[in-house]
Amino acid sequence: MSALLAGKRLLITGIITDASIAFSVAKLAQENGATVVLTGFGRLSLVERIAKRLPEPAPVIELDVTNPEHLASLEGKVREHVDGLDGVVHSIAFGPQSVLGGEFLNAGWEDVAKALEVSTYSYKSLATACLPLMASGGSIVGLTFDATKAWPVYDWMGVAKAGLESASRYLALHLGKQGIRSNLVSAGPLRTMAAKSIPGFEQFEDAWAQRAPLGWDLTDQEPTARAICALLSDWFPATSGEIVHVDGGYHALGA
Repeated sequence: MSALLAGKRLLITGIITDASIAFSVAKLAQENGATVVLTGFGRLSLVERIAKRLPEPAPVIELDVTNPEHLASLEGKVREHVDGLDGVVHSIAFGPQSVLGGEFLNAGWEDVAKALEVSTYSYKSLATACLPLMASGGSIVGLTFDATKAWPVYDWMGVAKAGLESASRYLALHLGKQGIRSNLVSAGPLRTMAAKSIPGFEQFEDAWAQRAPLGWDLTDQEPTARAICALLSDWFPATSGEIVHVDGGYHALGA
């Protein structure tokens, strides 16, 4: 039986450290036969250094998803490494501190708009930038944090994730005729650099560890990475607009 992602060409965003979910995705994808191209923003040298820790060193392309020039040049830069794409992983989110930590009623529009641009609209921006590379169809997978509920301290980032979940459904609608699927993975809390930037994030950690029916390891990104790789594979050919929960079953509980 061939590897799950044998022959797949993947663009993976969002690696900052080897604790990033995206790093686990890239590692698992390579181990399952994929060719991986990474993008980085800001500390590009750090991303390049982390990329060398993968089973196979992967090229890194600079990409600011809010920069029209970066998006317009993405196709050409990707083609320097692969002749097309079969899958794209969106692991990008950002919100100024003012939109988190219990400041929902006080956050100004300028900061909220930045959170929505980077965390929500960029899903569409990345998808459309990659469309010329996906002539044979493929899979786009993003990361969310269950936006059906209001979470303490998550505030406007929760609103941004709700927008992301809706945007994924609309991408499923508009890209389906081209054979492109759009799905999200809703992961439980993990100790990534992004999580550490959320004031009061430890509130999530305690609740998940105590209540998730299957238990929950805050330091294990592999279950989430496995779900993403499965959605990138050919094993979900008729699934689009879906949200797969990888949270130990926490989302299924009431009080």
